[in-house]
Amino acid sequence: MASKQKSEVKVLKGQEAENKVLEYVRRMNRPYGAVDVAANLKGAVPKAATQKILVALAEKGELVQKNYGKTTFFVANQAKIDTLSPEKISALEEECKRLDEENKAIALQIKAATTELTKIKNLPSDSELDEQLASLKDAIAKRTVLLQPLRSGAPPISAEEIAQIDADWLKWREEWIRRKKTFNSFWQLATDSLPPQDATILSEDLGIEFDTPEHATLEKSHLCVDTKKNLLKRKRSTSHPRRQSIREELIAILYRLTPRPFYRQVVMEQSNHLIEDASKYDFTCIT
Repeated sequence: MASKQKSEVKVLKGQEAENKVLEYVRRMNRPYGAVDVAANLKGAVPKAATQKILVALAEKGELVQKNYGKTTFFVANQAKIDTLSPEKISALEEECKRLDEENKAIALQIKAATTELTKIKNLPSDSELDEQLASLKDAIAKRTVLLQPLRSGAPPISAEEIAQIDADWLKWREEWIRRKKTFNSFWQLATDSLPPQDATILSEDLGIEFDTPEHATLEKSHLCVDTKKNLLKRKRSTSHPRRQSIREELIAILYRLTPRPFYRQVVMEQSNHLIEDASKYDFTCIT
């Protein structure tokens, strides 16, 4: 490998060396020793020559020499350093203020441009707009097909048909509520002594399907909330023929639907409680 070549620094002598040292000390405008000046000049002026030049400049009044113990420092004579006049300082301050205002205005423009760029980036691209337009056109075409019968003069649904639909809705919703209430009551009695896990297994074995989240959502909708006030309580029959053999029928049904011996034993244990409370419920809907 080729050895690194040292950078050649021209060694100054005489007046050139003196001017170099004076220019450096004035430009830095801080105290320096001879060693520091020679080192900072990168060897342009030898150390011994630097010491002599600094002393000579101090004797001429260009520098001020300060001794601190055995250490000597040199600093530029502040009286010979050019200073700015008050008018020049005022002009520079005005210029600085003007530039600061321009910077603020440019910063506001950059902020506004950045905000606008962000909005543009959030807008859909040309391809996305084409897809949205195609989707909207397809939806319009489908709606137009649905409106075509009305435009051709076909009669809409009559008021009587609407009334019949509302009546059917109230009728079957009332029936559904009664059946659900009856089932929940008997299911609670049948599984009251079972752990939740066993009750779940029993419902799976019997193939019982409980309400789904869709049912719960429907119950909270205006269709059900508005009709709850209009549902009439159904009078319970006091002389239904099935009440004569309710004990035998209930035990037979539950025993037949319960496949496991353990659950059958539980059903038999709960049968007395079921029969005691059976008179509270209406069984006309269970046929």
